[in-house]
This record gives sequence, structure tokens and C-alpha cells, in this order.
Amino acid sequence: QAQFVESGGGLVQPGGSLRLFCAASRSIFRIYSMGWYRQAPGKQRELVALISTIGNKNYADSVKGRFTISRDNAENTVDLQMNSLKPEDTAVYYCNTPAPSFRPWGQGTQVTVSS
Repeated sequence: QAQFVESGGGLVQPGGSLRLFCAASRSIFRIYSMGWYRQAPGKQRELVALISTIGNKNYADSVKGRFTISRDNAENTVDLQMNSLKPEDTAVYYCNTPAPSFRPWGQGTQVTVSS
């Protein structure tokens, strides 16, 4: 059974918004911080945003002020609201626990920002 299921990606114009969703298994979600990561073609996977079990948040400098991470501890979900999207945000987005305690990666969800 997949531990993470991501959804919500798509094609959006520059300046647009998308909301990504991640459903996680309860055994992981209740004890771990959760992060959103992304991997663009030819680049390494990078951390975009992180949220602790009590709601403390951290963001990569490249997305501060544009992206918002949130979690629902009752539903075992973590969302990523992305506003003012730029072409450089184009990537496959994944959710997972923080390094070094990565779990098996899900299939991710593709976000393409293009006019």
C-alpha cells in the first residue's frame, strides 16, 4: 500500500495558482513532520516546504511568500497552496517525511507553469 498519494497538479499560466494534496498513511503522519519536495528535469530533488506535527513551518527561499503548507492531523493530509506561480516552479512535486528518514517515494504530481 502506497504511503503517500499526491494529487492536484496540472498546467497553469505564470501568475496562477494551484493547490496540491497529499494523503499519508496514519502511522507515519501522526509522528513525523511532513514536507513537500520537487524535482525539475535534470535537477536534484529539493525541499520546498516543511511542517512539523504542531504546525511550525519552513520554506525554501525560492517559494517564501508564495507557497503555504498546511496539514490536517485528523485526515492525515498535507496540502501545498501555490500562488504567483513561475515557470521555474515547473517540476514533479512529492510529499515525504524529512531527511534522513525518507519513506518510499510516491508517484508525485506534475506541475507545469507555462503560457
